[in-house]
Amino acid sequence: MANPPAIQIQNLRKTYARKGRPPLNALDGLSFDVGRGEFIGLLGPNGAGKTTLVKCLTTLLIPDGGSACVLGHDVSRSPQAVRSLIGWMNGGERTLYWKLSSVDNLRYFGALYGIPGKETDRRIRELLDIMGLWDRRHEALEKFSTGLRQKISIARALLHDPQVLFLDEPTLGLDPTFSRFIRSFLKEKINRAAGKTVLLTTHNMIEAEELCDRILLINHGRILAQGTPAELKKQVPVEQAVEVHSSGDIEKSWLEALPGADKVSVSKNDGVTVVRLHGREPQKLLTHLLRSLPASAQIQKAFLSEPSLEDVFIHLTGQRLDTDEN
Repeated sequence: MANPPAIQIQNLRKTYARKGRPPLNALDGLSFDVGRGEFIGLLGPNGAGKTTLVKCLTTLLIPDGGSACVLGHDVSRSPQAVRSLIGWMNGGERTLYWKLSSVDNLRYFGALYGIPGKETDRRIRELLDIMGLWDRRHEALEKFSTGLRQKISIARALLHDPQVLFLDEPTLGLDPTFSRFIRSFLKEKINRAAGKTVLLTTHNMIEAEELCDRILLINHGRILAQGTPAELKKQVPVEQAVEVHSSGDIEKSWLEALPGADKVSVSKNDGVTVVRLHGREPQKLLTHLLRSLPASAQIQKAFLSEPSLEDVFIHLTGQRLDTDEN
């Protein structure tokens, strides 16, 4: 194929043996394509197969069956070719050397990618300026917070200017202001301006909706649904939900006891508690909620909203996206 898609997956399978338990089909015949320049979101609960899929695509795991290609290169047959074209950032694993400084870490990875020294130094300066860490470039990473190390991981993934970028929870541990900046940077500079293909895994529904051209909902190693955020939300039969944003905590058990509340979801986004309630009469439910909420909830806003991606997943599976499926 002269101009293959950025990612091609056909009937991909990966099974893990488990002592005393049936084997786990982490990937159960996945098939989909990602076009060049697309920003794709991969959403699903813990254990759904998202990380296994990313590790197969980044050549860290060998699939048990099917095929996966990145820019026309098979991940099993041509792993070196794939590695030269991709960037990978995993927020849940230690991928940096904490005894070294950010500059030494990035120079090391630049050498592994075969980037000339002057070009490596130019890219390091550019990326650390973006991350706001140039003045701390000589400090050992063990002195950095989790969020600061997350910034260096993002810089490492971008250092060699990859054509395809894999991001696993990229804003995990970052403060709300920098999370918003990174989302804008990835979408506007990396995806739209530079034309890079991005595959993102996240539990942040607002992040997914803000960034992704197309979203794949995955569970038990299979695709449940895919489409644009607007297309997916049309699958939810309920037209409106009650949504409350609070700077304080609200007990889920209290919300579930509200008259008329059929489904309740409580999550955190950039330090804000986000509550979503479904009921047959959302306007009455909103009125009752506002009359009953304690002052300690510190309500920022409350309104009737359209269905969310979380609502889509609950509608399809009966569970929340933060459910542990292992």
